[in-house]
Amino acid sequence: MAHPQGHDRPPRERLPAVPCTTAPADGHAHRSPDLSPSQDPVAPDIVDSTARGGRSVALTFDDGPDPRNTPRLLDVLRENRVRAVFCLWGDHARRHPELVERIAVEGHTLGNHGMYHDDMSTWSPERIREDLLETDAVIREAVPHARVPYFRAPYGAWGRSPEVAAELGMRPLGWSLVVQDWDSPGTDTLVRRLEEGVTSRSVVLLHDGGGDRAQTVDAVARVIPVLKAEGRRFTLPAAHGP
Repeated sequence: MAHPQGHDRPPRERLPAVPCTTAPADGHAHRSPDLSPSQDPVAPDIVDSTARGGRSVALTFDDGPDPRNTPRLLDVLRENRVRAVFCLWGDHARRHPELVERIAVEGHTLGNHGMYHDDMSTWSPERIREDLLETDAVIREAVPHARVPYFRAPYGAWGRSPEVAAELGMRPLGWSLVVQDWDSPGTDTLVRRLEEGVTSRSVVLLHDGGGDRAQTVDAVARVIPVLKAEGRRFTLPAAHGP
């Protein structure tokens, strides 16, 4: 996918959702997220900054858990003493409950990313609620007392989901920086986009599932020490709770 307006990372204006040319092994195509989710005037705000000010940054990972990439990523985060948010694809969590458990045990925060990574933008609140509850149930099968404080809509296609998520006790989670790691542009490119794109209170959208994310893991391993050397602190997006 070409970068809009020639930039390494897309601007915050709307980026059309475009299918990738390849689909992951599970058969679900992955397309780029909508960078400017439409919000109903009465819906809760979509979180796109960190809870702490200053030079803080939040790393968030979508579409896992994945048996190839998630364990490597967890190793990297543990070695660097960084905690992140994992927005779990429910069907993947059901297949790999041991990874969901490891994510929680190692102190990371869990998020709901829908059961089958469907576009919910035209769904009724009742259908959205059913999907989110099913995903929560799968997560809690792996971690019975898990707290799931965030929901992120697949593709950033929000529709009525922010208000439904809030009713279920989850904060709708957006982002302020996306580096298009789903395109596999190369580790060096991802490192550059992260180094150039992270600013104060950034919420970074990355992926540990939905395809081969080896480049993402390698980029995270390289960029965390750089960001730490700049005085960046790794924290959570906004405050927990709706």
